[in-house]
Amino acid sequence: MNKPRPMIIGNIPKLPIKWATIMIPFFLSFLMSGIISLINMLRNLGWYDGFIEFWFTNWMISWAFAFPIVLVLLPWVRKIVSIFVDMQQMTPPKS
Repeated sequence: MNKPRPMIIGNIPKLPIKWATIMIPFFLSFLMSGIISLINMLRNLGWYDGFIEFWFTNWMISWAFAFPIVLVLLPWVRKIVSIFVDMQQMTPPKS
């Protein structure tokens, strides 16, 4: 008997585990570019009427650059981190 596939919402199935390598940078770049652009714009422009629309437009432009940059740099960053961190502890021991 087949186990039912987990769903996100309604009849939309969850992605297989191999997609995690794309989805983690996708959401991380989304959140970081939004937070950083919000802080920078508030700091430089202050709050004014129409701020949210202007910030959102700039956030989407920032994210369009942030996501591919994260995808390209992530393997390089992992190599640098592995100089300082024992990455073997992250993999489960083989039985």
